[in-house]
Amino acid sequence: MSILPALLCLGLSLSQKTHVQAGTLPKPTVWAEPGSVVPSGSTVTIWCQGTQEAQEYCLYRDEMNIPLDRQKLIKPDNKAMFFIKHIYPGRYYCKYLSPTAWSECSDPLELVVTGSYSKPNLSALPSLIMTSEGNVTLQCDSWLGYDRFILTKEGEDRLSWTLDSQRDPSGQFQAQFPVSLMTSSHRGTFRCYGHFWNYPYMWSYPSDPLELLVSGLSLGQKTHMQEGPLPRPTIWAEPGPVIPSGTPVTIGCQGTLEAQEYSLYDEEMLTCLDTQKPLQPSDKAKFFMKDISAGRYYCKYLSHSGWSEHSDPLELVITGYYSKPSLSALSSPVVTSGGTVTLQCGSQKVFDRFILTKEGEDRLSWTLDSQRHPSGQVQALFTVGPVTLSHKWTFRCYGYFRNHPQEWSHPSDPLELLVSEVSEDQFHNPMESQLQNSSDHQDYTLENLIRLGMAGLILIGFEVLLFQALNSEFRTHDGTEM
Repeated sequence: MSILPALLCLGLSLSQKTHVQAGTLPKPTVWAEPGSVVPSGSTVTIWCQGTQEAQEYCLYRDEMNIPLDRQKLIKPDNKAMFFIKHIYPGRYYCKYLSPTAWSECSDPLELVVTGSYSKPNLSALPSLIMTSEGNVTLQCDSWLGYDRFILTKEGEDRLSWTLDSQRDPSGQFQAQFPVSLMTSSHRGTFRCYGHFWNYPYMWSYPSDPLELLVSGLSLGQKTHMQEGPLPRPTIWAEPGPVIPSGTPVTIGCQGTLEAQEYSLYDEEMLTCLDTQKPLQPSDKAKFFMKDISAGRYYCKYLSHSGWSEHSDPLELVITGYYSKPSLSALSSPVVTSGGTVTLQCGSQKVFDRFILTKEGEDRLSWTLDSQRHPSGQVQALFTVGPVTLSHKWTFRCYGYFRNHPQEWSHPSDPLELLVSEVSEDQFHNPMESQLQNSSDHQDYTLENLIRLGMAGLILIGFEVLLFQALNSEFRTHDGTEM
């Protein structure tokens, strides 16, 4: 592919020659200002230099055989300028026309445009501070699966290195660049980029700059140097990881006391959502998110020795995407202390899974796949217990679909269980329950027998009183008729 543009240019030269064979003219040179690596949206000036007899210059890109631009000079000149307002990444060539013929095409100008993808991270191993003529490894890494990484050093002696990426055990992609033999008179500021094989001239945004400090002291004499990898930060959400739609959220990230900057990322780790630079190093930062989407969030921090690994994911769930399911107790919301109960969460909407949550200080949750009920609705049956009198047992349930696990329905109406020291049957039928319990267990105590006896005497007393009252009324009625 790299030979094809040159052949096309050569073919054009052969077809446009007039008196002499092409190739006798010096090959032109081509370069870009402000440079060959420019941010997306930048304007670029491309220069083409030929000979003093050049009357016309043409600019080409990649395999195109039609000029992007032509410069017909009023008088011959050894160079021409092409101002490109909207530049595209790729290979650019130029050639010029002299009084005798067209020149060959120039060697290619490889013009790189940055900002096509999210920036990678750049850190120093083991430290940003290295000894004079010592060694340090600069690691460029990203969760986006770049095929290659490019490390650049800024300054007059601008340099660049390119390495294929490797996948580390955590799953991210990285390349490690060894830097050595630096003297104490140098300071190096580095950035890195990532790109894919198929688009070698479309690079990511640059990493944050990393300044490498060179000291005459050995690393062992640097008392403030971080030993080993940085601790992984922790991440959390306030007021919690499950919030109603439209609710603002504060995401906290905690690192170490030496942290100088914190960054927050979404699930794809493509773009830094927000950055916090404390006025002084701090072990935590908070990101206020007014409009936030459901998904996974990560954070990391920068200390004097480099960037930490990202945190474990924060699963942020947003409720209110779908209509609420129903929640009921089978067979009753009255439960004996120490007993269990089955709660049914159901919906006519065909959710893949249901979540049951318990409110209160000991907030708990359970998740089950849904099952189709003969009635046509989907449901899940949650066995809860043993319940106790010392807690409040209030539940809600939600539904969601597998493809969107952090997008839940509206919550069901709350269901509060009533916990009693005696069973519901005992509460409604105390005499029958006592008799049944005696029949089942044959455990008659004196107290129970006395209670039964007293109950029987009371019943007999009521019957005697009733009999006497009826008899008295009968006699009175009989006397009246006489």
